[in-house]
Amino acid sequence: QVQLVESGGGLVQPGGSLRLSCAASGFHLADYAIGWFRQAPGKAREKVPCSSSSEGDTYYADSVKGRFTISRDNAKNTVYLQMNSLKPEDTAVYYCAAHRSFRLLTMGFADYWGQGTQVTVSL
Repeated sequence: QVQLVESGGGLVQPGGSLRLSCAASGFHLADYAIGWFRQAPGKAREKVPCSSSSEGDTYYADSVKGRFTISRDNAKNTVYLQMNSLKPEDTAVYYCAAHRSFRLLTMGFADYWGQGTQVTVSL
């Protein structure tokens, strides 16, 4: 059974940090591009803020560049999202997603989705 399971969300103050994890099962993460999407309350899902190709290429949207870092541990079949200098506007449900094509993933398409983890940035 194919699954992506996110963890690590929570409540953090502005300027703080969180690290999200996304554990894959049922397929080899190394063969897929992986991205983190997010959806804020009352808003449409934002196209992937950051993603990592199976070859190690990365993409970051301007909104998270310099603050977020995506990484993967293929041996553990797990992807991470290190989020620093968090802002209230980063508040959202964060989803990891996988696609065979890095290009299509960055366009917002995915073969597999996780269930999401809530990140709240507030005093």
